[in-house]
Amino acid sequence: MKIEEVQSTTKKQRIATHTHIKGLGLEANGKALPLAAGFVGQAAAREAGGLIVDMIRQKKMAGLALLLAGPPGTGKTALALGICQELGSKVPFCPMVGSEVYSSEVKKTEVLMEHFRRAIGLRIKENKEVTELSPEETESVTGGYGKSISHVIIGLKTVKGTKQLKLDPTIYDALIKEKVAVGDVIYIEANSGAVKRVGRSDAFATEFDLEAEEYVPLPKGEVHKKKEIVQDVTLHDLDAANARPQGGQDILSLMGQMMKPRKTEITDKLRQEINKVVNRYIDEGVAELVPGVLFIDEVHMLDMECFSYLNRALESSLSPIVIFATNRGICNVRGTDMTSPHGIPVDLLDRLVIIRTETYGPAEMIQILAIRAQVEELLIDEESLAFLGELGQQASLRHAVQLLSPASVVAKMNGRDSICKADLEEVNSLYLDAKSSARLLQQQQDRYIS
Repeated sequence: MKIEEVQSTTKKQRIATHTHIKGLGLEANGKALPLAAGFVGQAAAREAGGLIVDMIRQKKMAGLALLLAGPPGTGKTALALGICQELGSKVPFCPMVGSEVYSSEVKKTEVLMEHFRRAIGLRIKENKEVTELSPEETESVTGGYGKSISHVIIGLKTVKGTKQLKLDPTIYDALIKEKVAVGDVIYIEANSGAVKRVGRSDAFATEFDLEAEEYVPLPKGEVHKKKEIVQDVTLHDLDAANARPQGGQDILSLMGQMMKPRKTEITDKLRQEINKVVNRYIDEGVAELVPGVLFIDEVHMLDMECFSYLNRALESSLSPIVIFATNRGICNVRGTDMTSPHGIPVDLLDRLVIIRTETYGPAEMIQILAIRAQVEELLIDEESLAFLGELGQQASLRHAVQLLSPASVVAKMNGRDSICKADLEEVNSLYLDAKSSARLLQQQQDRYIS
């Protein structure tokens, strides 16, 4: 009898450069652990990042900016992502690269303003009349070819009772979009018809579900009731929703029905009106401002126009925490002949708190390579790791990490599951690193067009 293992239907997560970073890896007293949350070394930088996280949580850092400075491949982007992981999913985190501002369609300052407003969250609490339910059965009344759905009949069930409702056909689209199935717990807003899927009813928790998810209890009370709805939106969501208003719906219900429009600028007048409404909501206690994090990598790519705009934007009352990162030393500010540390004008540098990242030592490189091999589910022996660490010291850590995947392919071609030193030597002979390539260019200048 043939026995085969059934593969899970859960999609495998794509492994990215910083998949292994799960936080800053700090103790309760703020001290950095040598190896924790995917981080190795950089103790001083991680501890400094931990203080920044505490200040953000206490809302003491709005309008301040942070600069991560260090050589290439020393964990600047990883540190920013670690700060993001520590803050949690409720705090907006908006990453961008300096070169993104150079668009042919939109002004540079407009791109920066859009990212600024993406990084400012608004937590709005509203009391709405909702129908909270767990569908028992759905039936759509359809005609022949070319006919559309006239209405949706749905069975609703709570702890206190069951009801059959005849719903508008637009709710059918919302049910399909939310992928609602029999046994899910959902709620429907009475005024807008917006459907939100809360989770799977715990009455179905005995099912053998390959893609296990969160089970929630069957809703208590009556089918129709008033409920406090907490919604997290960003200021950019409000800008985009109100740039193309649709009549008869409130500001929040509009969020779920946004179509992605062609890239157009949102006017300052509209933003000022939204700021007035937001400030009124905050004063009334209906909403709470959640300053998030805007991470601008390769900040030396910005020019004087962008830097002067950032100076003004950081002074605004509605400003996120801005984290810059750069690997440049003393160089020209883009578009000028003026030299400055990190390619950033001195007046903006005065506003920044600077965290330095240090080059990794041989032992730290080997630990990082071992973590990456584990994340990519690759088998590698100690000798091969030590050899790869040496390559990392000679070339760069990034180059050493990039050799792992091709080496695993070579190992499989040679009939092995585990990567050995011979596989790495073969791959290293096939691929040049940046330093070796530059050395070769210098030796063979006459063969190339310059």
